Formats: sequence, structure tokens, C-alpha cells
Amino acid sequence: MSHQPVGIRSLAVSFPRTVRTNDYWRQNHPELIAQAEQKSLSKAFSIVESNSNIPSDDLWSQEMIPYLSDPFRGTVERRVLAPGESSLDIEYQAAKEALDAIKLDPEEIDLMLVASMFPEEIAPGNASFLSGRLGLRGAAWNIESTCTSAIVAFQTACALIRAGEYRHVLVVTSTTFSRFVDESDTLSFLTGDGAGAFVVSSLETNQGILGTKIIHTAETCGAFFNELTTDTKGNPRMVIRAGESANKMFRNTFVESCRICCDAALKAAGITIKQIDFLISNTNTAWYSDVYRQALGIEKERTINLNSQYANIGSTSPIANLYHAAQKGKIRENDLVLIYTFGATGTAGATVMRWGDVALGSTPATAENPTKAMAGAL
Repeated sequence: MSHQPVGIRSLAVSFPRTVRTNDYWRQNHPELIAQAEQKSLSKAFSIVESNSNIPSDDLWSQEMIPYLSDPFRGTVERRVLAPGESSLDIEYQAAKEALDAIKLDPEEIDLMLVASMFPEEIAPGNASFLSGRLGLRGAAWNIESTCTSAIVAFQTACALIRAGEYRHVLVVTSTTFSRFVDESDTLSFLTGDGAGAFVVSSLETNQGILGTKIIHTAETCGAFFNELTTDTKGNPRMVIRAGESANKMFRNTFVESCRICCDAALKAAGITIKQIDFLISNTNTAWYSDVYRQALGIEKERTINLNSQYANIGSTSPIANLYHAAQKGKIRENDLVLIYTFGATGTAGATVMRWGDVALGSTPATAENPTKAMAGAL
């Protein structure tokens, strides 16, 4: 069955300018590194059995093993909000870059979908606040599905455009873990902040989204949980904790979810995995990408892994990987791209698209752009 060609027309990312390297913890929390294997990080990402007892088909454990001797589990840098900086600030920058890239006025956006991990207020989310700052005139609402929020929002946007409800949909995601992970907890080793945005509209014939499959990940409920506590001034504060069985949950569901979603999305698109030119995924740990590609039989050259640079940036991770892959010329117009993400206590999802003539926002501050980056929190 043929569909109206709909997909991504522009893409942008935005990151805080503060870069926090592993030396930050070595200098400020040396005792945390010494005790790392007794803390939260080891609960979520460790192996109880001896390496020799791990089955060869346990891809999750096999790919994690090389990182277990590193207390930072392969993460090298992460971007974190500076004092006075907010999720709305980086969302606004990413959204503005996405609009400017295709010279689209805010008034031309009919709908904006916003996925914030986490919003500035407990409730509601950032959508209304961001739409006001951008000067939008159309609808704006919040959407949430943990680390798969970008794919869920993308599928929603494409369906609404094909239904004739809207013409241009702006999708914005952000992750600001630094506000909700205690830096004296080893979980902070793996987390960072960032935002991404893309405009979804009609494309040329045969381009855009070709097939999508999304499933729930109820099996991972409890892998991570939010705890209400107080800060040093006695003000209420929510922090993220790792559950005792997090690693077991991932090991039992990670590969199966990947294969289920990707096989179904490929079938819906009418193509095979061998026809895929590039795989984009969320790279929330250093080994996520390798597990995915091994499960699907994709060569390393057809993937990108920015974990060492950005750490876990939640729902922004696939957008950042997609942006950098396109910016580096790894993805070109008419390439077949498979995107897969796994979100604990949310959804896993895959989408297949034929890449169009996608306009990219300005290159963000990165380790490769030292003139734009600030190492203020090293």
C-alpha cells in the first residue's frame, strides 16, 4: 500500500556548553570511584556470573564485558546544564535551528510535539512554555515515552500529516539528567544533557518514513525509579535511582525487543536488513550500539556511537546520532536508514525511512569543535 511521502525536512541539536569529563569525579569525588562497584552504576550494569559462564548468545553481557573494568563504563565526556541554564533554553535553541535551516517561520508550524526528560515544572510539560518563546500560533502538546519518545513523536507527526490534520510538525526533545541525578551517585557517570529538534513535512516521492513498529517495555518497570528527596536547603527534589534488578531486566529484553521491532518495521517497509545503508540507535551506554548491530547483523561501519562524547542523553540520543551521521556524510539523500531505540519503563521502537534532502542546523559545540565548547566544569 502506497503512502503519502512524509518525513524529516530539517534536523538540529543543541547542547549545554559545559563539558564534564571523568576528571571532574577524580578531582571532586575520588572516594566514589574507589567504591564504584558498590554503588548504583554497578547495580544497573554489571555481571554476577563469571565471564566464562556467559552464553555466547547473551549479546548484552558479552558486549558489556570490555567496559566492566572502567568505573565510568566507557563514557568519557558529557554535557551538563550550567547554573541558570534550563531544558527550555536548549530546546529553544534546537527548535530555532531546525526552523532556520529550512527558512520556516514559526507561524507556519501547525503542531509542535515536545518530549522533555524532564520538564521545568512537575506539571505540565514544556510544550506551552516553549511555544510561547518560539512565537508559534498552532497547537502544542507534550508527549512522553522515555528514551523512545523521538520515534513515538515522529510516527505521530507522520500519521497526522498523512491524515491531513497538519502540514508542518515540529518535534522537540530534551534530556536534562544532570538536574535529577546526584553527582555523588555513580549513575551520574553515565548521564548528560542535550536537546534535538526536527521538522516533519511532505517530501519527494518515495522518501520519508516507510515502516514503524513500537512495543511496550513493561518488563523493565523498576529498572530505574524516581525518588522524592530534599536538597541541601530543604527544598523538594526528585532524583533517579537504579533498581536492584536493572541489569537482569535489560539482559532479558534488550535483544529480543530490538529484533521484534526492527523485523516488523523492515517488513512494513518491504525491504530487508541487507538493504539498510545505515543504523541509528540510542547510545545510552558505550555498548548499546554494538548489541544492536550484532543482533541485526549490521557492520560497525554502518553505525555511529557518540556515547563517549555525550553519555546517556535519553530521547535526544538518536537525534544526535542522526544529526552527526548526516553532518559527516555517512547518510546521504535516498539512503535507507533504520532507527531503533529502547526505553526502559516505556517503549522500544524502530522506524525505516528513505533519507531526503534534509537541512541541518548549525554544528553544535563538541569535542571536535573546541572553539564552541567550554570546559567550565572539568
